[in-house]
Amino acid sequence: MSIDATEEIARAKMSGMKLLRNPEVSGLVLNDFLALEPRDFAHCVAQYVMSPPIRKSGHDKSLSCPFLRILLQLVGTDHCTFTKTQKALGIDDFRKIPNGVNGIEERMHLVWDLLVESGQISVMDYVRITSTECARIFNIYPRKGAIMEGSDADLIILNPNASFKISAASHHSRCDTNVYEGMTGMGKVEVTISGGRIVWDGELKVKPGSGKYIKMPPFGYLFEGIEKADLALLSSLHSSSRIGRSAA
Repeated sequence: MSIDATEEIARAKMSGMKLLRNPEVSGLVLNDFLALEPRDFAHCVAQYVMSPPIRKSGHDKSLSCPFLRILLQLVGTDHCTFTKTQKALGIDDFRKIPNGVNGIEERMHLVWDLLVESGQISVMDYVRITSTECARIFNIYPRKGAIMEGSDADLIILNPNASFKISAASHHSRCDTNVYEGMTGMGKVEVTISGGRIVWDGELKVKPGSGKYIKMPPFGYLFEGIEKADLALLSSLHSSSRIGRSAA
């Protein structure tokens, strides 16, 4: 979520390390100008309290680099919302401000406008960082993250020529603020399909209890090859130790 972190991840990847970069959409879109702009408590400092914290202008652009497609695995939201009243718990003590911002409804739109519409990544990269790679990392691919026989048929239909505007007055969260208030862009999700059924087309069409718990096994995708790498390292260290003793 910062230029410094981006540089460290680039160094690590170049040295062959296996790691995951998961910036939140809020960190890519926002900067601390909004948080420090003189307004009332609920709409400035308190509203933008999150972890990792949003940075100064420039850090939010740290993804705009030649290595973008290599460095970015997925974009999350860390969606955790609070009302003005709840955020106001910290009006006299910054440490008591509830930590979190919205993003689950806005992520797909903002990532498309920020990265695809601007030409920084391809449509296939968009699918990868919002869906496919997520499913692999959580070890639920190809049940999720793929369009193929046996998969769950969870899809969105995004119109790249349609515009969106974000506002607390029109979003579907019960939160009375939105950290992306007033933002506009191109790329709007017009239809959402879950399990082969249309659940959103401008109107919500789901029933309570229709969801299913998906178990996410441990280890798997991110840990593939780790044991071999560890054995190779131990073997290398052992050989170096023997050579050192022989020289002594």
